[in-house]
Amino acid sequence: MRYVRMPIEVESPEEYGYANIRYNLSESSVTDQTLDGLGLTVPNLTLLYGEHRGSERLRSLIIEGQDGLGAGDVLIAGGAATALFIVATALLGRDDHLVVVRPNYATNLETPRAIGCGISFIDLRFEDGFRLDLDRVASAITPRTRIVSVTNPHNPTGVMLTETELRRLVALAKERGCILLVDETYRDLSYDGPLPLAASLGDHVISVSSLSKAYGVPGIRVGWLINSDPALQELFLAAKEQISICGSVVDEWIAEQILARRQELLEPTLAEMRRRLSIVSDWIAGEELLEWVAPSGGVVCFPRMRDEPFGGTAAFYERLLGRYGTYVGPGHWFEMPDTHFRLGYGWSTRDELEAGLEAISRALRG
Repeated sequence: MRYVRMPIEVESPEEYGYANIRYNLSESSVTDQTLDGLGLTVPNLTLLYGEHRGSERLRSLIIEGQDGLGAGDVLIAGGAATALFIVATALLGRDDHLVVVRPNYATNLETPRAIGCGISFIDLRFEDGFRLDLDRVASAITPRTRIVSVTNPHNPTGVMLTETELRRLVALAKERGCILLVDETYRDLSYDGPLPLAASLGDHVISVSSLSKAYGVPGIRVGWLINSDPALQELFLAAKEQISICGSVVDEWIAEQILARRQELLEPTLAEMRRRLSIVSDWIAGEELLEWVAPSGGVVCFPRMRDEPFGGTAAFYERLLGRYGTYVGPGHWFEMPDTHFRLGYGWSTRDELEAGLEAISRALRG
C-alpha cells in the first residue's frame, strides 16, 4: 500500500480551521447535530468489546423494510470511508482491475491506487448531464475486472441513476462476473424517493452507506456495507477484525437511537434541503457566469464557470476565502478542472448559505 494524502482532506475545513471560514459551503452533509438536539443522554454503557459485526439491533434497523435481507447481511464499519477501504483491500490486488466512475469521493479512487490495481475511469461529462454511459462501463470491463464502482446519488454532482439504469448495471455486473459496489451515502436524501437498496438486487452487489451525511452525525463514525453473499461477508469481517476488531459501543448506541427514529428525523431534513436547493437553483438561474446540472439527491452540486474568472481560478479561490470568507470545494478535489467547484448547501444556516452564494458571485467578478 502506497498512501498519499488526498487534497480533499489536506484542504478540508477541519484542517484549515473552521474559525477561519465565515461561510462554509464546502461541506457535504447536513448540519452537524448535538446529543441535546437529538434528545439523547448516553446511558451507563459497559465499555466492552462489542459484537464484531456491529450490534444486532443496529444491523436490523439498517435493513428494516428491505425484502430478502437480514441483519447477517450487514457489517458495521467506522464510517463509509472504512467500509470502502474494507471492500477495496479485501477484493483488489495488483493483478486485479477496477472500473470506477470519476469524479468521485476521493476514497473510491485513492485506496485502489494505493493497492496498485489496474484502474479504468468512466469520466462523467458536464455536457452529458453527468449521466453514466452503461455502454462505456461494459466496454471497460476486462477478464481481470473484479469491481465496478459507482456512487448513487453521485458525489459531487447530486445526479442519480434511474431505477432502470441501476438494474441494467446490476445485470451487467452479473453477466460479466464482477462485483458491483454502490456507494449510497446520500440514498436517504433522494428528493423523488430512494431507489431500491442496491444490495437487495443481487448477492454480487455491495451497498455502502453511513449516518454522516443525511443525519449530520459524522463524529460518531458509523457506516456499513451490505451484501448477501456469506463468503464475502466472512472476508469483510476478517478485514474489519484486523483493522479495528469492533466498533465503539457508544457510537453504535447513538446510531441505534437515530435509526429507530429514521422517518421522524428525515422528513424535516428533506423538506429543508428542498428549500435550500430551491435557493441555489434561483441563484444559478440569475448568475450568468455559472452553469450547472441540477442535483436529484444529496446536499451538494457541482457548478461550472462559463469562462475563466477574473484573474484566473487560483485568484478566484483566494479572493473568495481571503476577502469574502467563503469556502467551497475546488474541482481538483475530484480530479476535475478548478472551473468546477463543489457547493454544499446543507451544512450552513440558510442565511449563511445565501451570504455565501452572494460572495461567490462577487468573487467571480474580482
